[in-house]
Amino acid sequence: MTVYTPRRAARVLLVDAADRVLLFAGTDPARPGHSYWFTPGGGLDPGESPADGAARELAEETGLRLTPDELGVPVWSETVEFPFDGVWYRQEQEFFIVRVPAWEVDTAGFNEIERASVSGHRWWSLAELAHTEERYYPEDLPVVLTRALAADRSAGDGSVAC
Repeated sequence: MTVYTPRRAARVLLVDAADRVLLFAGTDPARPGHSYWFTPGGGLDPGESPADGAARELAEETGLRLTPDELGVPVWSETVEFPFDGVWYRQEQEFFIVRVPAWEVDTAGFNEIERASVSGHRWWSLAELAHTEERYYPEDLPVVLTRALAADRSAGDGSVAC
């Protein structure tokens, strides 16, 4: 029987003017052959709200500093189960969308595990996600991103001046 460690997380769909989403390339230290792409974000600190955690993680992982209020409300949530570094997690996570005209990613705020498990980043279009053979999370990211972009457009600009 698998024992899951509960975890709460906040993630950010960081989208540029060309509607491309930023993803990081990572590997699981316990499974070096298991490579994948993932959105900025991560686990919440005790007592931290999803918006606070998303803002903190965004600053640490990309250098983009926003207030929790600038993130707005989550555009999607899910519960996922996955292994990482030999531990199985059951993670409840919320996603925020942030639009920027462009952004030069600064990973100077990466922690030790991120420096060891993240090998790069790139901006992905919806078409690239739909046609790639590479693994990314969440697995239904094209659907999630399409819905989030449509909702963001109908709600107004939502972009952040950088």
